[in-house]
Amino acid sequence: MAAADEALRAATDFISAFNAQDARRLAATLNYPHIRLASGDFMTIATPEEFIERSERGRARLEAEHWHHTVVRSIQVVHAGEDKVHIALTNDRCHADGTVYNSFDTLWIATRMAGHWGIQFRSSFLTS
Repeated sequence: MAAADEALRAATDFISAFNAQDARRLAATLNYPHIRLASGDFMTIATPEEFIERSERGRARLEAEHWHHTVVRSIQVVHAGEDKVHIALTNDRCHADGTVYNSFDTLWIATRMAGHWGIQFRSSFLTS
């Protein structure tokens, strides 16, 4: 299905931009409002500019973890429709030597808005 392929492309573009720590490119992989559910808290980000600002502030947390890159260990389309796709991922956060120090099971929802496929919702569980 073309929608599933487009949604998977948005997800892999997100990971690529995240690994590059390119906040503008990362913001472009999303649809807005963007919603995140993590640690029991919902966060709604209304605009790309707000996402960029939050991403730049979040860099210090990644540095404190000695994060170097994230690897997608698994990615699977769970449901797919014309304008919305649910994607289940397991992401591994790694140090520079490739050691995995945290793994996250994550559900992302990609949507097509005005012809643009982007991740609109992310919900993550820390698994290790």
